[in-house]
Amino acid sequence: MDKLWSPWRSKYIQSFKDEPETESDKSLFTRISDQNRDKENYLLYRGKTCFIIMNLYPYNSGHLMIVPFKEAKDLSELDNQTRLELFEMIELGCKILTDALKPHGFNIGANLGRVAGAGVDNHIHFHIVPRWNGDTNFMPVLNDVKVISEAMEETYEKLKKSLEKFIKPSL
Repeated sequence: MDKLWSPWRSKYIQSFKDEPETESDKSLFTRISDQNRDKENYLLYRGKTCFIIMNLYPYNSGHLMIVPFKEAKDLSELDNQTRLELFEMIELGCKILTDALKPHGFNIGANLGRVAGAGVDNHIHFHIVPRWNGDTNFMPVLNDVKVISEAMEETYEKLKKSLEKFIKPSL
């Protein structure tokens, strides 16, 4: 059986080793959502119960995360409105990625628990990874390097522009 390695991800997961683990401390996502620095944090959109943010350690350009404002370890801790909006935001994320970046497909999922690969295991979130034909190559395996073809700032601006097509401003 062949194996595909992504060793750069271990650096990301280890970056949370020093994250506070007490119940009273806020998760990384809560700290980001509490700030008023959306562009700096690559936070694209705030809904009523969830938000869309770009992943700082992407597998591919445009890698998004859908995060509820409420800290929860799994779906059972969220109310119906939040669960519904999570999936509406996943749909919205796919729409804006399709419009702005034209991927050929998506990987969508959540890592529940640290052993499943969750870097922020106390705050459920879903990943949307856009995929293109031929986007996997030898660089990560041979050189411990992942090629991201576009600057985060440029991708952020493209996705914000696409959001305007799908989100009507409230009066």
